[in-house]
Amino acid sequence: MPATLTLSPPTLSEIRNARELLKGIAVRTPLLRLEVPDLPSEVWLKLENLQPIGSFKIRGGGYAMLSTPRSQLERGVYTASAGNMAQGVAYLARKLGVACTVIVPDHAPDTKLRAIERLEARILKVPFDRWWQTMLEHEYPGMDAVFIHPVADPRVLTGNGTVGLEILEDLPDVDTVLVPYGGGGLSSGIASALRASGSAAKVYGCEVETAAPLRASLVAGRAVTCDYTPSFVDGIGGKSVLAEMWPLVSALLDGALSVTLDQVASTIRLLVQRVRVVAEGAGAASVAAALQGVAGSRKVVCVVSGGNIDPAKLAAILLGETP
Repeated sequence: MPATLTLSPPTLSEIRNARELLKGIAVRTPLLRLEVPDLPSEVWLKLENLQPIGSFKIRGGGYAMLSTPRSQLERGVYTASAGNMAQGVAYLARKLGVACTVIVPDHAPDTKLRAIERLEARILKVPFDRWWQTMLEHEYPGMDAVFIHPVADPRVLTGNGTVGLEILEDLPDVDTVLVPYGGGGLSSGIASALRASGSAAKVYGCEVETAAPLRASLVAGRAVTCDYTPSFVDGIGGKSVLAEMWPLVSALLDGALSVTLDQVASTIRLLVQRVRVVAEGAGAASVAAALQGVAGSRKVVCVVSGGNIDPAKLAAILLGETP
């Protein structure tokens, strides 16, 4: 499928339609001012960790399923996910009464696996390379169900764009939005909503140094592979920018910002201790980038994409460690 898949930015009317369809499913999350001393700019937190599944994935996954004909959904659904998209698809599958299978990489955290089990989905654990191949091929051998791609699906991009609408409604004069970058579905959806609404705000993808394919690809001017080291920041980072996403992210995003694992861990501590917000590693990456400063930015929104962090890892972080 990727060879023939062409992705375009969702239109404003499509994103608004997605918001209507998601009413009662996705929460309109708050925008909270980060009140700590010596910030390089005015920083706001878009708290997607407060969604029913603890992640923004309920938006894109939810809209993808709600806009799929019921006759197709009866075959069941499946996705490839380290945990959060899995929960989004499983959550909707249970609501709609259809079977759900989730293909997860072998390093997927227990806290997310347990959440998937609570949502009554079947888990298929595979080596990371095989999991990544599913992402590239948009299918898994032997599966006859409907595949919901966690990133490269126009419906997923459209659902994710609803985050951008809410940001603009709450902070119309925002000039920078920082978004954790895993596959580009969230950042592209948000950037599409901002552009379609006439906003000039810049959008940056935020990665960790241990897995930063966006930064490497922007430097090279094409989608490239990079070194990948698994870490406690499991919700973002991969071996490459997906080929079908590259035209979109290279056109919509203004750049990539990279942070260290130590910076992410210290940001998770700060969010818990100062504002009582629990973010997972991916969700804290955008805030960690904001704390380092973004040149020329006055008002910065950081999308806290999720809060599904393993309790043991959170405990270690709060004790001053980096898992």
